[in-house]
Amino acid sequence: MAENKRDLLKQALDNHETYRIPMGFWHHFILGEEQFKGLQNKDILERAIEGHKKYFETTDPDMMKLMNEGFMGYPPVMDNRLETGEDLLKIRSLGENHPWITEQVAHVRRLVDLFGDKVMTFYNIFAPVQVIRIRLEFYDLDFERFVYLADNFPDELHAAGMEIQKDLKILVRKLLTETKLDGIYYCVQNIQSRKYDRAMYDRLIRPTETEVLETANQYSDYNILHICGYAHHKNDLGFYRDYESKAYNWAVFTEGVSLQEGKKLFGGKCVLGGFDNNPGTLIDSGTREEIEAFVQKLIRENGFKGYILGADCSIPNDINDGRIHWISRAVKKENTTGGQ
Repeated sequence: MAENKRDLLKQALDNHETYRIPMGFWHHFILGEEQFKGLQNKDILERAIEGHKKYFETTDPDMMKLMNEGFMGYPPVMDNRLETGEDLLKIRSLGENHPWITEQVAHVRRLVDLFGDKVMTFYNIFAPVQVIRIRLEFYDLDFERFVYLADNFPDELHAAGMEIQKDLKILVRKLLTETKLDGIYYCVQNIQSRKYDRAMYDRLIRPTETEVLETANQYSDYNILHICGYAHHKNDLGFYRDYESKAYNWAVFTEGVSLQEGKKLFGGKCVLGGFDNNPGTLIDSGTREEIEAFVQKLIRENGFKGYILGADCSIPNDINDGRIHWISRAVKKENTTGGQ
């Protein structure tokens, strides 16, 4: 009898004991400027679909996080110099029927239809001000301007975030009502500036983020919060302890907060992670024996209740997907019955 991976993952997300640990990893399939240009070049979207399909067939995962390849370019952010407070105030909501929303829904529907009957699917959504950061850092390759804008134009950044949030709420509602998507993978990150302490974050950034998550929770019981430590960006996880989600994923290695510590911080809910995602680490360069031993270690430490084995963030894009299949096979060997 075929294993029901959807039920397995729901059991883990619901914080019940599972007979084995489910696992999920992901990486990008489209790189560079093309990540932002799916509306202008439909071939990018076709290649993204093929990339997801090949990855699924090769790695045999227990869940699929669907990357927003091709749609990282939010038009009011892309068509903007993003140099001054006035530029930030030019960012305005697109509205319900803009192609950035309608085409994205159609694209996600195609992806979900490929995998949704086999595994649960989650779509990557960047929090509103992160949409601005992503454009500056991954399109412009400018790694200082986002913090410059946040420090010098905080109220304007807040206003921009509130406008972007309007469209993300529309997008999330449509994704969860017009496709069979199971939930969102919602990406947040501290502003990488000492100026943004908890009080300032709560005043300016939090209001731009929480309604997106609340909208997702209105239409799905299965959303994942990702506190992004990509490229060793550090976060105070406490900023998000009351962000209501079904599971929590953060950079264990960058933050120095273990899965067990994080599980306590987030009220004992389901946690996702375990592997460092950075190039040159175990998942990228370890032997099969080393990787399998680490899988066993993670399962011993975290048990079979409310745990999904994964990584801190997206794994290296050029990793051999067969290495992820090693992990898929390893988790199936470790179960509560003591055998495969």
